[in-house]
Amino acid sequence: MGDTRVKLAESNEQLQKFMKNVLKDLRALEKMLDEDWFETDPIRIGAEQELCLIDRNAKPFLGADDILKKLDDPNFTHEFAKFNLEINLNPPLEFTGDCLSHMEHNLQRDVAKVREVADEFDAEVLLTGILPTIRKSDVSINSLTDIDRYHALCEAIDNLRGKEYELRIQGMDELLMKFDTPILEGCNTGFQVHLQIKPNEFVQKYNAAMAISAPVLATAVNSPVFLGKRLWAETRIALFHQSVDTRGVGDHLRDSSPRVTFGNAWLKNSILEIYKEDISRYRVLLSSDVEEDVEALMKKGIPPELNALKVHNGTVYRWNRACYGVGGGKPHLRIENRVLPSGPTVLDEMANTAFWLGLLNGFEDEHPDISQELDFDDARLNFFAASKMGLDTNFEWTNGRKVSAKDLITSELLPLAKHGLEKANINSSDIDTYLSVIQDRVATMKTGAYWVVKSYGNIIKEGNREQALTTVTASMLKNQKKGEPVHRWALAKFEDVSSWKPSKLLVEEFMTTDLFTARKDDLIEFVSNLMDWRAIKYIPIEDDRKHLVGLVSMRMVMREYSRVVNDDEVDTSKQLSEFMIQNPITIHPEASIMEAMNIMLEHKVGCLPVVKNSRLVGIITEHNFMDITRRLLKALASEKENS
Repeated sequence: MGDTRVKLAESNEQLQKFMKNVLKDLRALEKMLDEDWFETDPIRIGAEQELCLIDRNAKPFLGADDILKKLDDPNFTHEFAKFNLEINLNPPLEFTGDCLSHMEHNLQRDVAKVREVADEFDAEVLLTGILPTIRKSDVSINSLTDIDRYHALCEAIDNLRGKEYELRIQGMDELLMKFDTPILEGCNTGFQVHLQIKPNEFVQKYNAAMAISAPVLATAVNSPVFLGKRLWAETRIALFHQSVDTRGVGDHLRDSSPRVTFGNAWLKNSILEIYKEDISRYRVLLSSDVEEDVEALMKKGIPPELNALKVHNGTVYRWNRACYGVGGGKPHLRIENRVLPSGPTVLDEMANTAFWLGLLNGFEDEHPDISQELDFDDARLNFFAASKMGLDTNFEWTNGRKVSAKDLITSELLPLAKHGLEKANINSSDIDTYLSVIQDRVATMKTGAYWVVKSYGNIIKEGNREQALTTVTASMLKNQKKGEPVHRWALAKFEDVSSWKPSKLLVEEFMTTDLFTARKDDLIEFVSNLMDWRAIKYIPIEDDRKHLVGLVSMRMVMREYSRVVNDDEVDTSKQLSEFMIQNPITIHPEASIMEAMNIMLEHKVGCLPVVKNSRLVGIITEHNFMDITRRLLKALASEKENS
């Protein structure tokens, strides 16, 4: 997918031509495997770091293009959303000696480079699986990076499933929401690690990678919040799965596999099984103008790039992806770990990397054929359980055992990871440094997800959702810059937000979304009780399709009851339609707070129903603005003290 020549096929003939090239590439790969073309020594590792860009108010900063132009370095590149970018850690490093600390040094250096340039644009860099302060308005086509291959991918997905995306994720909270673009994928930020694999070891190592995905993820979870909802410990898994799912809902129980997949079975004989399954199961989404003559290159003994096969492989999102590449004139195979989230710190990421690499390199010595010890369905179940529960997961493990994440990692997997790193002759100081982070994180049960959820839960008791999300994000940035691993972080507090200005914030960040509403034919007695029970002053009136049709205030209800007291002839069964405000003044969720304030002052109203696409989505009242004003005065006082 990194090929800039990727495009949407314009005709069936173009698709057929591209598929011919895919099949040619597959035959070429099979021939190279049969004839031992592949590099087997030295073994190398590599990584790709995805970053979030935020402004001074901890909100998404859509300026990746400007930052990349300023960086002017091919190792820094675009990502799907304008508020993300990616670092390619080059060159790959030999998997031995000080490679882990060397990779950490390179990563710290490159993150610092981006941070330095971002500062010139009044922006910051954040390592996180999902940015907590992302708003619904940020998940729009306007946030899509303006590159042909991304537009082509969005159009291809739209063509297969239509232009309405329904997101359903159940966790501590529940998220049910519709979107009109697959830009949701751009909300995910990961740290992808690559390990070169010898062809004759690929089956064994790939199966091991799938088996260890769950416990490795359980230690690394860092994305529990999306759109203000506490969902899975690693919500990236559910979000990515649904954002590029091209399947439709049928009338019968026909099986179909999503494009984001853990897989369907253990590998048996060859890497070719993966490519053949993907070609068989998944329609071609994109095409590319393939310029290389694969057969001619093969006759000359030159390994081809297999561009067509790479493009198709890049539109099937396996959490453990098989990769082919050419470096130094020799082809090689890799496993790309797409499970790990970005952050919480570079040190945490390198600890996750060391744990995964060590396990993958040593797993076969304890489990020569994991497919004989663990059912594939259990491995897949473990993966999704770890995504939801993190270190609170109980795993189905080898030989029918059920074991807690903490016991499995501490007693079995950490010693195995240490053995695997020693087997690769990794420096003992690096082994101790990185695996001790995993050991302490598991012992304390304090993952990035734990820190976010606990911090958010504490702050939301004293403020609103926007305050809590902003504070968590600002505190995350502050701790990242210190560099301490996440299990040592103190929980976020309000003081971690150094500056805050309401004029840059949106209605959707402050509006109340847990609404109590009524219908126009409801009785006044019902509404008065509702206001009393819920301690609210305004009741939106909506129809069965959640279209706003009116508004009732506590003052209006009191006035009606006053008439009952003073006039014995008034009907106490009066319906709301008889006195509600019809066609009340409303505001859009993406309007600014200042615009909402001005409307309320101009029209002398105490609340504004928030409406999008004719439907009620929230309400903003004087109480919301009291919170804003309090925070603004506190921020101004702090600025005055520090000046």
